[in-house]
Amino acid sequence: MTTTETKGYRPTRVQEKGQITLPQEIREALGIKKGDFVAFELLDGAVMLKPAKLQHLEALNEIGKELLERGISLDELIESSRKTRKRLVKKKYGHISAIKQ
Repeated sequence: MTTTETKGYRPTRVQEKGQITLPQEIREALGIKKGDFVAFELLDGAVMLKPAKLQHLEALNEIGKELLERGISLDELIESSRKTRKRLVKKKYGHISAIKQ
């Protein structure tokens, strides 16, 4: 049995510039539409594809977990960032009126 005959796999021709067409059922299952970004990852000789927005959400979830483990809330992080931004603007421009409260 060749890999193209393996149950669950549908062969797709690779075009001149490396382009492929994702089968409709896969696009629908992943919610991928024209113009969306996708992320690719190599895993043990296979390629995993997922919508890029999921990859970003996963990264944000990891950041959130790390903050919680360190006892830092998201609100605290945002407030700290605001204070830092105000300090940097004041240092560079001598005032903070350019930043909305």
